[in-house]
Amino acid sequence: MQPSIASLSKLEKEGRQISRLPFSIRILLENVLRNHDNFAITDEHLDTLVNWEPGGTDKEIPFKPARVLMQDFTGVAAVVDIASIRAEVIRKGKDGAKINPAIPVDLVVDHSVQVDFFGTDYSYTKNVAYEYERNKERYQLLKWAQQAFDNFTVVPPGMGICHQVNLEYLAKGVISRDGWLFPDTLVGTDSHTPMVNGIGVLGWGVGGIEAEAAILGQPIYFSCPQVIGLKLTGRLTEGVTATDMVLAITQLLRKYGVVDKFVEVFGDGLDHLSVPDRATISNMSPEFGCTVTYFPIDQQTLQYMRRSNRPEPEIAQVESYCKDNMLWRHGDEQIIYSDILELDLGQIQSAVAGPKRPQDRILVRDLHNEFETLLNKEFKRMYTPEGKRRDTAWLSEGGSGTAFTYEIQKQAEEVAVELDYLKSVRIKLKNEEYVLSDGAITIAAITSCTNTSNPSVMIGAGLVARKAISRGLYVKPWVKTSLAPGSRVVTEYLKRSGLLAELEALRFHIVGYGCTSCIGNSGPLPPHVAEAVDKGNLVVASVLSGNRNFEARVHPQVKMNFLASPLLVVAYAIAGRIDVDMLTAPLGYDPNGEPVYLRDIWPTQEEINDAVAAAVKREDFEDVYRVIFDGDEQWRGLLAPSGKDYHWSQDSTYIREAPFFNGLPAQPAAPEDINGARVLLKLGDSVTTDHISPAGSFKPDTPAGKYLLDRGIDPRLFNSYGSRRGNHEVMIRGTFANVRIKNELSPKEGGFTTIIPTGTVLPVYEAAMQYAANKIPLIILAGKEYGSGSSRDWAAKGTNLLGVKAVIAESYERIHRSNLVGMGVLPLQYLENENAATLKLSGTELFSIHGIADGLTPGEELTVTATPASGDPVTFKVKCKLNSAIEIEYYRHGGILQYVLRAFLQKA
Repeated sequence: MQPSIASLSKLEKEGRQISRLPFSIRILLENVLRNHDNFAITDEHLDTLVNWEPGGTDKEIPFKPARVLMQDFTGVAAVVDIASIRAEVIRKGKDGAKINPAIPVDLVVDHSVQVDFFGTDYSYTKNVAYEYERNKERYQLLKWAQQAFDNFTVVPPGMGICHQVNLEYLAKGVISRDGWLFPDTLVGTDSHTPMVNGIGVLGWGVGGIEAEAAILGQPIYFSCPQVIGLKLTGRLTEGVTATDMVLAITQLLRKYGVVDKFVEVFGDGLDHLSVPDRATISNMSPEFGCTVTYFPIDQQTLQYMRRSNRPEPEIAQVESYCKDNMLWRHGDEQIIYSDILELDLGQIQSAVAGPKRPQDRILVRDLHNEFETLLNKEFKRMYTPEGKRRDTAWLSEGGSGTAFTYEIQKQAEEVAVELDYLKSVRIKLKNEEYVLSDGAITIAAITSCTNTSNPSVMIGAGLVARKAISRGLYVKPWVKTSLAPGSRVVTEYLKRSGLLAELEALRFHIVGYGCTSCIGNSGPLPPHVAEAVDKGNLVVASVLSGNRNFEARVHPQVKMNFLASPLLVVAYAIAGRIDVDMLTAPLGYDPNGEPVYLRDIWPTQEEINDAVAAAVKREDFEDVYRVIFDGDEQWRGLLAPSGKDYHWSQDSTYIREAPFFNGLPAQPAAPEDINGARVLLKLGDSVTTDHISPAGSFKPDTPAGKYLLDRGIDPRLFNSYGSRRGNHEVMIRGTFANVRIKNELSPKEGGFTTIIPTGTVLPVYEAAMQYAANKIPLIILAGKEYGSGSSRDWAAKGTNLLGVKAVIAESYERIHRSNLVGMGVLPLQYLENENAATLKLSGTELFSIHGIADGLTPGEELTVTATPASGDPVTFKVKCKLNSAIEIEYYRHGGILQYVLRAFLQKA
């Protein structure tokens, strides 16, 4: 029997102008049309999409994704939540087995490998051994979930990054299920889920909380989006990479402002962009700020599906369905967009982005000069009075007058002389001596889903390595190098081309298959380098081919972080410094003293294309993905619990039952006004979810470290905050514990705050517990783009557990606002042209928020009164950022999962 379709073509024939709708809106329309039940999904939702308004509307629409994608950091937390809900259902005498994924869930273990070892052929083996030693409990939980839940599969460690595995294997384009044929759609618990938009699959990142609700059958509701058309024309010029292109687009879209919007790409430039090029762009959607960056399905899509070993019947089905149902890009569409931005690909130049935001693009030709400005602006340091950069030769001769120099030997005393201007450290280690100074590159990482999915830039990096070696160049000794492919397919084509050996010759050995530096799993710097950085108070840098470079994310000791193409990562590792003029100064000198320039080792596009054509083979995809779910010997031998009810261990420091559902009352309490609240933190602009809930490593003297020490955990096995997300006791102590967070209520940088009114300065966790003991509710004051960055549910969970009842910000990033609602924390927004500064709020006032108890409506204004210790109270209005009736219900229930659990218990 032929499967049914929700026909957009039929609507067009009935006189609806579907052909004028953006492709992404058409997919949402198909989703509503197919799932219409006149209860959760109604005629009104259908009309909203059929009559889509380019200018935007506050009307909400539902979305029921076909599947959910998870990585292990968020996935472990989600499994803990769902297992905790099941445990509560069982405690209430109901059938816990009915708490089960309603749609397919794929979890890829990709965020746990750390770069403890690098630069050697044993790096991968030892890193994997450490990974299993640290994460045994987490992996046992995932193996339990695989047998305990239906519709739940786990891709074991060592197979790749979830987004690249999704692009290369999981994404189908069109799905046949339950008698229907429909577009492949998804949500993912990682903000870079939109990478799959590059292959024509509509999907985006949501918080783990929202994803869990979708897993349990709840539609995702959101305001019908504007769709910005991004018109690409022309083609990239010689020497410009896909990475350069995406950094230019990041700057363009972030400057325009696309938060909460869809972006859809069109124009003749698409004819020259392969699916990996498109995916490189779509991957950066969270850096743009938009929900999706969608590329419609066309001939390029089919070519990629064929090259990546999709079955021919599936490819034929994608083509016929999309052409029959108005989802195929012909290139001559007359679509009406909310607005159109244009970019000529031929005008893009080679660039990096940093030192702490992906949108801060700097042309390579300008970086050496821009570094001086950044160093002075951010760290109050400058070059010599003559404006010259001191060089290694001058320092090694022990010059005087303009540097901070001292020597570090293994277990030796430091000899320090503090002078003005830049700071440098001379290191003597065994038979090696060199100078480390401000601007030195200590990490060079070819990593992340953004670029390792793209053979053009990976092969290009290998060719740079080959040419550099042929000219006698080598990576500087203080640079920690790493290669972490997004899938094993990358290894196969690098081997076939002979370029893996060339990269290894420059110490770019494979360290693991997963998200490493981008998520903060860079591992420790070599001890002598780490000691030099700390004792010299050096401002060192990293270069990584990733998508994230927020403060303290890549490594807590590395204060400047620059996103760059894999080719530039290799080049900068050779230069060893971020302030080298890459276009006019030598990268180094060959054994005969001849200078070698970047242009001497940069491959032509023809060389790259020829190498890609010869190296990338369809059979590699077949061989790698045939065993995708098998895992290695360690995974297969890992013993895991069985049964439907997970047995929680009170001794576990990784996995604890979530505290949100135990003893949940049958009915929620009525929402109340917030009275007598104190400000826990007063924050500025661009506070990211990394600031709120860091994912990387932490030290023994932090609240989380002390918690683990008290339980006998060796600091070597602390692992990271991200890996500990299954234990709320660690995560609450890590909330607002980023070492670079700047809280105006704290006299020092990092996760501290001041108790009001006593003036005592404490770690944020300890302060929150003291407020809680005195039954004082808490709020947070923030600036623009609060919660930008990763779709980190613990940024909202931790906020909730600290006792924060509301956040007042100038603006929010989409996912974090949604996560706050999903955890029962009220997101409020200052009215236009108002903020803490204009209202003269110090953060030391006593706050009350009125209007909550009266019954909330979407977007209504509430009244806030801030009463200082002396002087007159300040009264002002804020906008309630509960955007729909269903979000008000989530807030009323204390969170989205509490809402879902109560709904289930009422029906059971």
